[in-house]
Amino acid sequence: MKKDDYIPLFESKAAGWRGVYWLYAISMAVSISLICIHRVMHFPQQHGLRRWAWIGISMAELWLSRRYGDGGLPRVDIFVSTADPQLEPPLMVADTVLSVMAYDYPPEKLSVYLSDDGCSDLVFYALYEASKFSRVWLPFCRSFNVELRAPNAYFSGVKQVPSDDPSLAKEWREVKKLYNEMEAQITDIMKLGRAPDHLRKHHRGLREWESGASRSDHQTILQVLTDGRGNKEVDIEGKPLPMLVYLAREKRPGYPHNFKAGAMNALIRVSSRISNGPIILNLDCDHYSNNPQSVRDALCFFMDEQQGHNIAYVQYPQEFDNITKNDLYGSSLRVPRKVELLALDAHGGPVYIGSCCFHRRDALTGKKYEKGSHINWKQVNEIQAPERENLLEETAKFANCSYEENSSWGKEMGLKYGCPVEDVVTGLSIKCNGWRSVHFNPRRKGFLGVAPVTLLSTLIQQTRWAEGHFQIFLSKYCPLIYGHGKIPMQLQISYLCYNLWGANCLATLYYVTVPTFCLLKGINLFPQLSSNWILPYTYVLVAKYTYSLGEFLCCGGTLKGWYNDQRMWLYKRVTSYLFGFCQTIMRYLGFAKLDFAITGKNVDDDVSKRFERDIMEFGAASSMFIILATIALFNLLTSISTARSIIIKKSAIDLDSCALQILLNGVVIIINLPLFEALFLRKDQGCMPTSVTCQSIVLAVLAYMLRY
Repeated sequence: MKKDDYIPLFESKAAGWRGVYWLYAISMAVSISLICIHRVMHFPQQHGLRRWAWIGISMAELWLSRRYGDGGLPRVDIFVSTADPQLEPPLMVADTVLSVMAYDYPPEKLSVYLSDDGCSDLVFYALYEASKFSRVWLPFCRSFNVELRAPNAYFSGVKQVPSDDPSLAKEWREVKKLYNEMEAQITDIMKLGRAPDHLRKHHRGLREWESGASRSDHQTILQVLTDGRGNKEVDIEGKPLPMLVYLAREKRPGYPHNFKAGAMNALIRVSSRISNGPIILNLDCDHYSNNPQSVRDALCFFMDEQQGHNIAYVQYPQEFDNITKNDLYGSSLRVPRKVELLALDAHGGPVYIGSCCFHRRDALTGKKYEKGSHINWKQVNEIQAPERENLLEETAKFANCSYEENSSWGKEMGLKYGCPVEDVVTGLSIKCNGWRSVHFNPRRKGFLGVAPVTLLSTLIQQTRWAEGHFQIFLSKYCPLIYGHGKIPMQLQISYLCYNLWGANCLATLYYVTVPTFCLLKGINLFPQLSSNWILPYTYVLVAKYTYSLGEFLCCGGTLKGWYNDQRMWLYKRVTSYLFGFCQTIMRYLGFAKLDFAITGKNVDDDVSKRFERDIMEFGAASSMFIILATIALFNLLTSISTARSIIIKKSAIDLDSCALQILLNGVVIIINLPLFEALFLRKDQGCMPTSVTCQSIVLAVLAYMLRY
């Protein structure tokens, strides 16, 4: 293409309101500097508790202040990952697979791979049923231009049969009936707990479990359920079907399997022998496609003649279809998703977040980008995996547990091993190889998933993320070391903001406990109201929360949603980040092993109803809840004691000197109102367990008694 004829396939624009942000950032920096000056100039001269508390509050403040036509289109391989049929229902997995099989993309160039790391015949059966239903579902989506192509989400969203188009109404009923039949069959098999013997005759793949395959000890199971290449398998309209492949990589006792990263690497190798698509989309099984154009949209970045040659991956945001209006648990990550990840585009691109991401295969397998090199898509498209009769037998060995021994997989090739957030490390490594990434957030959401609907599952998920990020900081992959001279300093610092999530627990814990304790002792840690030094503190407090609220509302949030987000900010820091921090330290000391916790997607109806009504779920006994309740109760006891002292004019409390500590104490109490309700007022199954309540009261009283 001539330079004068070049029309870009995508365009990057500077964000609006940048001047306002810079004014805010500069004014905050000045105010924080004044606070630091105040801390130094008014350092207590007398030895004792006030001096040590002053040092601690200064350190906590210092820490908290940082912050072509179808013929020219390439083949695309789609990886869907699942690991446990009890936590990730096979019907949900089937829906996700059907949603990506139905992409508006040449089906002969589309291959869908399901990695079943739980090696479940239930999942294979669900995939088999989905492959049969796809012969009806794909033509239906094409004929009526259906945008939401996950069947369960589509039929759930249509409250009544479409009446304006008789042909649509007729086909809608027929397809809905077939889907209900598939759903019933999968549900019945789930209740039985295994695929019955009489079903094994329907597909040879089900006979793989006759040899006694178990979750942690089984041979490689590799089966092709549909293959539309050369019109070998077609839908009811005679159009070819996308290829659909099931893989359960081999697992044997004594061999490391490296969790999701190991499963992804097995998929990369196996797919290279079967379809070898130069573009790979990876999805978690709970993230279905919400936009049939997502593949074509992503290719605009990779295939742009002048801007696309160094793009390694296109990251869509993780969004959810079960978020309530006020986002009870802050799961939407509204501001990071709409502001922070987009801002990273200016410095090399966003982090890889493990799902909803289109990859260039070469970059994912460790190839370095050479500046000035260009990709000839015509040549790339001509490279195809050979078709052979014994292809599956030859390919299965690439998923054997011994294949990676003495190889570069998990180190220089594929996803990196040894970290709970293997996605972030992998993305960093790709950027250090000279590539960049793009964050793409289209108007119609590309993918929708299932967010945790209980507080505990949210905190456990955050614990794994915090632990993994802090492990990166302490490892050879620390951005300041591994990225030195390879990626811009701005990008290194951006990664650090995530890597140091765990360490944030220390400053936050200090700030919600020590000032409260000092308030009981009558020790002031902030300037008096009558002092001019109160101004920078007041400005930081007002500006920070005003900006935070404005930013949250501009990103589509609500006032109550912002209130919920502030609560979760505190809860994550004093529990998830604390646990992640401690677990990382213990692992480096040799007291803990790497583990991978799957976030469950199954919840009972009562829990779902409370979630939809924005009622927090505290029903499980957890040490995390003990920490939260103890901090809340300790601040409540202090507030009562302070109010009593002020009312009876007891000299221990100087209102002028302790005003900011009283305000901080009050903010902690207001944030914890739903927790107090769960402790003392609620009677449903989601209230705080009695054991947690009793332990928290005892610990809070003991902390309160330390004043004497």
